Amino acid sequence: MRAYEVRIANPMINASRQVWLASLGAAVVTRDWAQSEAGNVFRSLVKVGDRLESTITVANTVWQRARIAVRKTADNAVTLVQSNLPNVKLPAMFVAPAKAAPTKKRATKRTTAAKPVKRARRSKGRTTK
Repeated sequence: MRAYEVRIANPMINASRQVWLASLGAAVVTRDWAQSEAGNVFRSLVKVGDRLESTITVANTVWQRARIAVRKTADNAVTLVQSNLPNVKLPAMFVAPAKAAPTKKRATKRTTAAKPVKRARRSKGRTTK
Protein backbone atom coordinates (compact mmCIF):
# COMPACT_ATOMS: atom_id res chain seq x y z
CA MET A 1 0.00 0.00 0.00
CA ARG A 2 2.85 2.32 0.69
CA ALA A 3 4.07 2.22 -2.94
CA TYR A 4 0.59 3.12 -4.21
CA GLU A 5 0.46 6.22 -1.97
CA VAL A 6 3.89 7.35 -3.17
CA ARG A 7 2.87 6.97 -6.83
CA ILE A 8 -0.15 9.29 -6.25
CA ALA A 9 1.60 11.79 -3.98
CA ASN A 10 4.56 12.53 -6.28
CA PRO A 11 2.44 13.80 -9.26
CA MET A 12 0.31 15.88 -6.91
CA ILE A 13 3.37 17.53 -5.37
CA ASN A 14 4.87 18.09 -8.81
CA ALA A 15 1.64 19.67 -10.10
CA SER A 16 1.38 22.09 -7.18
CA ARG A 17 5.08 23.02 -7.64
CA GLN A 18 4.43 23.74 -11.34
CA VAL A 19 1.50 26.02 -10.45
CA TRP A 20 3.73 27.85 -7.95
CA LEU A 21 6.50 28.30 -10.55
CA ALA A 22 3.99 29.53 -13.15
CA SER A 23 2.65 32.19 -10.76
CA LEU A 24 6.21 33.36 -10.01
CA GLY A 25 6.89 33.62 -13.75
CA ALA A 26 3.67 35.61 -14.26
CA ALA A 27 4.66 38.02 -11.50
CA VAL A 28 8.07 38.64 -13.09
CA VAL A 29 6.59 39.17 -16.55
CA THR A 30 4.01 41.58 -15.11
CA ARG A 31 6.72 43.53 -13.28
CA ASP A 32 8.83 43.80 -16.44
CA TRP A 33 5.83 44.92 -18.48
CA ALA A 34 4.83 47.50 -15.85
CA GLN A 35 8.34 48.99 -15.85
CA SER A 36 8.72 49.18 -19.62
CA GLU A 37 5.31 49.51 -21.30
CA ALA A 38 2.61 50.20 -18.69
CA GLY A 39 3.32 53.94 -18.60
CA ASN A 40 2.72 54.32 -22.33
CA VAL A 41 -0.43 52.21 -22.24
CA PHE A 42 -1.75 54.14 -19.23
CA ARG A 43 -1.11 57.51 -20.90
CA SER A 44 -2.85 56.41 -24.10
CA LEU A 45 -5.86 55.19 -22.06
CA VAL A 46 -6.04 58.56 -20.31
CA LYS A 47 -6.03 60.37 -23.68
CA VAL A 48 -8.82 58.18 -25.05
CA GLY A 49 -10.85 58.66 -21.86
CA ASP A 50 -10.39 62.43 -22.00
CA ARG A 51 -11.57 62.57 -25.61
CA LEU A 52 -14.52 60.35 -24.83
CA GLU A 53 -15.50 62.43 -21.81
CA SER A 54 -15.39 65.68 -23.78
CA THR A 55 -17.39 64.08 -26.61
CA ILE A 56 -20.03 62.88 -24.16
CA THR A 57 -20.16 66.33 -22.55
CA VAL A 58 -20.69 68.00 -25.93
CA ALA A 59 -23.33 65.45 -26.92
CA ASN A 60 -25.15 65.94 -23.62
CA THR A 61 -25.13 69.73 -24.06
CA VAL A 62 -26.51 69.46 -27.60
CA TRP A 63 -29.18 67.04 -26.42
CA GLN A 64 -30.26 69.36 -23.59
CA ARG A 65 -30.52 72.34 -25.96
CA ALA A 66 -32.54 70.31 -28.47
CA ARG A 67 -34.85 69.13 -25.71
CA ILE A 68 -35.48 72.71 -24.57
CA ALA A 69 -36.15 73.84 -28.15
CA VAL A 70 -38.63 70.99 -28.73
CA ARG A 71 -40.49 71.79 -25.52
CA LYS A 72 -40.76 75.48 -26.42
CA THR A 73 -42.01 74.61 -29.91
CA ALA A 74 -44.58 72.16 -28.55
CA ASP A 75 -45.79 74.71 -25.98
CA ASN A 76 -46.15 77.34 -28.72
CA ALA A 77 -48.11 74.89 -30.89
CA VAL A 78 -50.45 74.02 -28.03
CA THR A 79 -51.05 77.70 -27.28
CA LEU A 80 -51.71 78.44 -30.96
CA VAL A 81 -54.18 75.59 -31.30
CA GLN A 82 -55.97 76.46 -28.05
CA SER A 83 -56.38 80.09 -29.03
CA ASN A 84 -57.52 79.45 -32.63
CA LEU A 85 -59.57 76.27 -32.27
CA PRO A 86 -62.83 77.99 -31.25
CA ASN A 87 -62.66 80.10 -34.45
CA VAL A 88 -62.38 77.12 -36.82
CA LYS A 89 -65.53 76.18 -38.71
CA LEU A 90 -65.71 72.45 -39.22
CA PRO A 91 -67.21 70.93 -42.37
CA ALA A 92 -70.76 69.62 -41.96
CA MET A 93 -69.64 66.01 -41.99
CA PHE A 94 -67.62 66.60 -38.78
CA VAL A 95 -70.30 68.55 -36.93
CA ALA A 96 -72.44 66.54 -34.54
CA PRO A 97 -76.18 66.76 -35.29
CA ALA A 98 -78.08 69.17 -33.05
CA LYS A 99 -79.95 67.52 -30.22
CA ALA A 100 -83.74 67.94 -30.14
CA ALA A 101 -85.08 70.06 -27.33
CA PRO A 102 -86.16 67.88 -24.42
CA THR A 103 -89.93 67.53 -24.13
CA LYS A 104 -91.66 68.43 -20.91
CA LYS A 105 -93.10 65.58 -18.93
CA ARG A 106 -96.86 65.56 -18.46
CA ALA A 107 -98.21 65.62 -14.99
CA THR A 108 -99.69 62.28 -14.05
CA LYS A 109 -102.07 61.48 -11.26
CA ARG A 110 -100.36 59.68 -8.50
CA THR A 111 -102.10 56.53 -7.40
CA THR A 112 -101.69 54.86 -4.10
CA ALA A 113 -100.21 51.46 -4.13
CA ALA A 114 -102.73 48.65 -3.69
CA LYS A 115 -102.53 46.90 -0.38
CA PRO A 116 -101.84 43.21 -0.60
CA VAL A 117 -104.86 41.02 0.05
CA LYS A 118 -104.49 38.27 2.57
CA ARG A 119 -105.97 34.97 1.55
CA ALA A 120 -107.60 32.63 3.98
CA ARG A 121 -105.98 29.31 4.46
CA ARG A 122 -107.93 26.27 3.52
CA SER A 123 -108.10 23.51 5.98
CA LYS A 124 -106.97 20.11 4.84
CA GLY A 125 -110.14 18.31 5.61
CA ARG A 126 -113.60 19.55 4.76
CA THR A 127 -115.97 19.55 7.64
CA THR A 128 -119.44 19.38 6.10
CA LYS A 129 -122.20 17.20 7.37
